[in-house]
Amino acid sequence: MKEHRFVREGIEWYIDLPEYLLQGGDKGDLQMVSGADTMLDIIAEEKNEVTLQIDTEPFAGADELLLTELCDPIFGGGYYYMKQFENKAVNKDLWLCDVIRFVFGNIPGKIYIRNTHR
Repeated sequence: MKEHRFVREGIEWYIDLPEYLLQGGDKGDLQMVSGADTMLDIIAEEKNEVTLQIDTEPFAGADELLLTELCDPIFGGGYYYMKQFENKAVNKDLWLCDVIRFVFGNIPGKIYIRNTHR
C-alpha cells in the first residue's frame, strides 16, 4: 500500500511526488485535472491538503476507482469511474495522467483509495 499527499495551490491540486521531480519530471505533470481535481475537492472538504492510502488491491475502508478507458500512448493515462466515496454517491469520471505509471509501474484496472484523516 502506498500513501500520497495531495496539495491544493490556489484552485489547482498537485500530487506531492518529489521522487518524480528528482528523476527529471515536470511539476505540471503532477497537476490533478479532468475530474481528479473534483474528486480531491470532494475528499478534502475545503482543506488544502489530503493524504490518501492507495493500492491496486482492496483494503478495509477503501473506495474503488475503476478503469473505464485506457488512453492512447500519446495522451497517456486512463479514465476512471468513482461510484462512491465513504458511502456517499459520487458517480464521477476522472482522468489520471501517465504519472500513474510512475506510481504503480502500469495503468491498473482498479485503484483503491482511503482518506487517512478519517
